[in-house]
Amino acid sequence: MAELRFDGKVALVTGAGRSAGRSHAMMLAARGAKVVINDPGVSMDGAGHSAGPADEVVNEIRAAGGEAVANYDSVSEETGAAAMVSAALDNFGRLDVVINNAGIAKPERFEDHTADEFRRMIDVHYLGTVYVCQAAWDHFKAHGGGRIVNTVSEGVMGTLPKTTAYGGAKGAVIGLTLNMAYEGVKYGISVNGFAPRVASRMSTPEVLGNVHDAPPERFAALGSVFMPELCSPAAIYLAHESCPLNGAMLVCGGGRVMRMGFWQNEGLTSANLTIEEIAAQIGSIADYGTAAEVAVGMP
Repeated sequence: MAELRFDGKVALVTGAGRSAGRSHAMMLAARGAKVVINDPGVSMDGAGHSAGPADEVVNEIRAAGGEAVANYDSVSEETGAAAMVSAALDNFGRLDVVINNAGIAKPERFEDHTADEFRRMIDVHYLGTVYVCQAAWDHFKAHGGGRIVNTVSEGVMGTLPKTTAYGGAKGAVIGLTLNMAYEGVKYGISVNGFAPRVASRMSTPEVLGNVHDAPPERFAALGSVFMPELCSPAAIYLAHESCPLNGAMLVCGGGRVMRMGFWQNEGLTSANLTIEEIAAQIGSIADYGTAAEVAVGMP
């Protein structure tokens, strides 16, 4: 197969100063894209500000012969999201790809989370994705389409401890992604989700030790397995114009890629449904043996 390239394309990657976002940006640039590197340089929980991470990635791309510009705005502000899109249009004259990668984390038990912590996760993960997509949407509509890749998470499945705030916010991103995919079809806009399995500052041995109430040493080897460069190929493929998927979610990390989705079975149909009937048939109702994936509709 011929190399999938992005020559002549312009991409915006949020949270591109570190880890998976940096890897996404470097891979896009290596394949010919001009890239807007957004990163406000905040700490893991969203505090602080630094131009350093974004500038470093821009310098790396330019040193390798590519084209990139930095943006330091926060996705949690509508004006910041608009400025990121403007950076692409002002510097490169177009925008073809948006990868919403920016995110924060603060692992904690549900009963110990504050309301402000839940709001902060929503502001960055969900509303941040909304704002960036809204800023790019009209441009995509006017120019025949575009590709959006929203970072989702396996944390929505309830399989990890201390992820109620983070997983809840990412669940909102999944709902947004699938419904945007439905609406984007008529404009030539594809919207897909990407769940990275990646070693980052959100998943250091110390962080994972706290999440699982286990010794950090137990997680020491993960950094050599779940390298950012091994999660980016799926995100970059979803961003390519040849990708036929829309409203799909891919999980990728450690050299493995798979699909994640919603499944629905035949269930039980009854003209006079009662609580007792559900109780009597709960085994078959809950059985996924006949389930099929729920596909994004076509308006």
